[in-house]
Amino acid sequence: MTMTRSEVEDFLFREAELLDGWKTEEWAELYSEDALYEVTSPACEDPLGADARNTLFLVSDRIDRIRGRAKRLTKKTAHAEYPRSKTRHMVSNVRISAGDDGSTKARANFAVFRTKEDTSTVYMGEALFTLVETPEGVRIRHKRCVLDLNSLYNQGRLTIIL
Repeated sequence: MTMTRSEVEDFLFREAELLDGWKTEEWAELYSEDALYEVTSPACEDPLGADARNTLFLVSDRIDRIRGRAKRLTKKTAHAEYPRSKTRHMVSNVRISAGDDGSTKARANFAVFRTKEDTSTVYMGEALFTLVETPEGVRIRHKRCVLDLNSLYNQGRLTIIL
């Protein structure tokens, strides 16, 4: 059954809240067992249709890596994020459609503001989601963030979750 736009927005706002609160392990629980989390390279020629098996992606994580990334970011040994950045995930322009398999497809614009030490950066783009209903509740089967940046030169390394 397709979720309503309001239900999808509430879910995406909850995801943003978890990330801004650095509740990364709770964030990882939002993903299904067959999940995929991707961030396309700014140089990707076909960001919507690209396949991470033969195209450069900044991130292409299945559930084990999603959980590993979430756990690593909570530790002091995650030097790139200790002390942690301050982030604000903004989600807007949410659009939904029915997936072929009973899932809900969603697209949303995003801007993630990050402050680390004395530097502030912005990552912006479009996120594409496949959301599924499970006995545990709504889960993300696929999230692809398509960055609207020509390079990450000004932002530095991507050490946060978009």
